[in-house]
Amino acid sequence: MISALRPLTRIGHWIATPVLPESYLELINPLLGAGLRGRIERLVRESDRAVSLEIRPNHQWQGARPGQYVRLGIDVDGVRHWRCYSVSSAKAGRNDTFTITVNAIDGGQVSTWLNCNAQVGMVVMLDQAAGDFVLPQGELPKLLFVTAGSGITPVMGMLRAMAASGQMADVVHLHYSPDDAHNLFAEERRGLSLAHGWKTLDQLTRSRGDQHFSAAQLDALCPDWAERLAYACGPAALMDATAAHWQQAGLADQLKQENFRPVLKTVAAGAGGEVRFWNSERVAEGAGDKPLLEVAEQAGLMPKHGCRMGICQGCLVTLKEGQVRDLTSGEVFGESGDMVRICVCAAAGNVTLEL
Repeated sequence: MISALRPLTRIGHWIATPVLPESYLELINPLLGAGLRGRIERLVRESDRAVSLEIRPNHQWQGARPGQYVRLGIDVDGVRHWRCYSVSSAKAGRNDTFTITVNAIDGGQVSTWLNCNAQVGMVVMLDQAAGDFVLPQGELPKLLFVTAGSGITPVMGMLRAMAASGQMADVVHLHYSPDDAHNLFAEERRGLSLAHGWKTLDQLTRSRGDQHFSAAQLDALCPDWAERLAYACGPAALMDATAAHWQQAGLADQLKQENFRPVLKTVAAGAGGEVRFWNSERVAEGAGDKPLLEVAEQAGLMPKHGCRMGICQGCLVTLKEGQVRDLTSGEVFGESGDMVRICVCAAAGNVTLEL
């Protein structure tokens, strides 16, 4: 269908100028418009704060592996916002629909909007899938998953994929949630465990008083954890605790993590400066430990961004003058023309950005 339209599109460019033929096609079917996009085909309410969206991408989609993430763009009050969400479905091939699960975060503009306003038929912008938080190819080793809250979403995609393909694996899954109401996919996970001989261990930290992650708890619940390839995903506290435990055991290479927030280093107070936004002719003070993205937003600007973690490269801005500090490494760098990830870089003295 798409290939047949291409000759007509070339003719249409001449006939329809200055309006592009793609604009007319988009009126007929939004998925035929320019760029990678998808249509929401189904919604499943997972909890009062989480919704799964089944999305049918257009012909430009190249597919995703379970555990990878996708940048999704929506327009809110006339402004396009981009966020990254993990694929939570078993399949996400070139010709498949795929699912993301969005958990509403306090103060999260996009996650809250999607939970309240997403509808079947709505078209969203997409980027190609990315990320290496995926299962190894070939025969699987013994696996350990440690997740908390919505950190379960990429792991859910892996579990569903293993079940759908019939892959044999020794799996232990330790999941933390506050209570049964917010214990995502609990019934499905128990069913998968029974069907495939996996071990699912739910820790309800608020309603039942279960402990948060600790070395002693891991030893008790999964004595052979050191023999397993481990995957951890969740809030910063879980990421810090698991990273420290595997590092102390000398097994850091056996732990794969997917962080929700960038791991930022402590920066000395007073290391910031004046931040000038060249295109908009605005000026703001930027603290040495404050991401330039937040400085720009507080100055009334709305730069394009995605993950807010320095991963997706959606927030790159040209540096015109000055230097910046990478908050994930502590490195100070900068020459005129450098591209800066403003979500994880702060001012290191006076800075001018092309914004």
